[in-house]
Amino acid sequence: MAIKLHNTLTSELNEFVSQKPGEVSLYTCGPTVYNYLHVGNWAAYIYWDILVRTLIANDYNVKRVMNITDVGHLVSDEDEGEDKLEKGARREGKTAWEIADYYLDDFKSGMKSLGLIEPQFLPRATDYIDEQLELIRTLKSKGYTYQINDGIYFDTSKFPTYANFAHLDLAGQRAGARVEFNPEKRNPSDFALWKFSPSDEKRDMEWPTPTELLEDGKTETANSQPIMGFPGWHLECSAMSMAILGETLDIHTGGIDHIPVHHTDEIAQSESATGKRFSNYWLHNNHLKVNGTKISKSLENGYTLADLEQKGFSPMDYRMFILQGHYRAEGNFTFENLTAAKNRLHNWRNIAAIRHQIHDSTGDPNDKQISVYASSQAVLEALNDDLNTPVALKIIDEALSSVQNAKLSDIDQHALNSFLESIDNLLGLQIVQSTSDISDDIKRLILERNQARKNKDFKASDKLRYELEKQGITVRDTKHDTIWEYV
Repeated sequence: MAIKLHNTLTSELNEFVSQKPGEVSLYTCGPTVYNYLHVGNWAAYIYWDILVRTLIANDYNVKRVMNITDVGHLVSDEDEGEDKLEKGARREGKTAWEIADYYLDDFKSGMKSLGLIEPQFLPRATDYIDEQLELIRTLKSKGYTYQINDGIYFDTSKFPTYANFAHLDLAGQRAGARVEFNPEKRNPSDFALWKFSPSDEKRDMEWPTPTELLEDGKTETANSQPIMGFPGWHLECSAMSMAILGETLDIHTGGIDHIPVHHTDEIAQSESATGKRFSNYWLHNNHLKVNGTKISKSLENGYTLADLEQKGFSPMDYRMFILQGHYRAEGNFTFENLTAAKNRLHNWRNIAAIRHQIHDSTGDPNDKQISVYASSQAVLEALNDDLNTPVALKIIDEALSSVQNAKLSDIDQHALNSFLESIDNLLGLQIVQSTSDISDDIKRLILERNQARKNKDFKASDKLRYELEKQGITVRDTKHDTIWEYV
């Protein structure tokens, strides 16, 4: 069964074919660990988790790298602004190293709570300084670099296809550039490979600039001190991905905001260094807005997972909300939408609990009227069609609805169990592990309540129902069965 993905490189839906049969090299742009991630940040990691699960379900062995940006020229695309790690250090009265460690731990905790499959490799940029410097050496030897007062830059005019990936209008950029931040740059699109530390500033994270990278060959300042520096943001991703996964990746993922600068710069420096295509497939997720507006500090709408939990929403509620939208469509977060996702997940869990109430599982499966075996394949087919999670959820809704409305004796227990496991494997919603069976004491209360109802002792029946609800269980009476559910 073929997987089709919308490839930014071709602007088309392409059938996925890996370089090596049965193996996939996958790179995901990871977090900059200077603050807590908000709902917009987490959306991307949920979508790419679905990609990984889809590849695994199609029998691929996925070798995945997600970088941890803990150092670098972490400012705007125009090389303006203040370094995020250094700013975070001043904000909290810590070192940049301490800031990176703290927020990396928080990111890992968030991945676990959201049920994300952790990549095999989570390299930190600070652990790959040598590889980054080696990449600059290669680029310099091929004539792609030049040096100005504040660092070593990549000359984008030397890479003829620079504008192709993002369909950039470089001539228009030059004409419209009223004021360039750095007038020493040869072209507005040129980007820093290595930045020199300001002479009047001692950074927490900086390294000596090797002699051979400097155009004048000097390694010392006027004060006989080494010229200290730090890597450019774009450089890190190329160096780490190629060091671990090789010169050509199967798939590279990230947000659409990365297309015009970050990913364009990755392509330029990587392909200039190797002479090979950097990645065969590029996948980009769209933005998530909050109440129809962009997430911003001024609006205080960058809700974290902790913020959601304080309002009574679990990480799985949020995961369900994200899966209700397609990764290439712009999302809109509202608490009304999140509540709808929470209710949908709660309903799925109650239907999943029916598996504990099916007693006749030894008969001929062909005698069962309700089987959901085929639905698992239909869900996978939806995900194989460019990770179409909205369609996948609709298929699951329909399948589970048939279970919910059926007589217990008509439900194929093995098929239901298999279907629930496939949902968890493909979507990571942890349905099975979050729907444990009830205790024997609660089961006895249900039997007593049913007997009271049969005897038309409705006062006793209502009292027992109330006792059950205090223990988090309610009952639903149908024409044929009494089914317990989670409150």
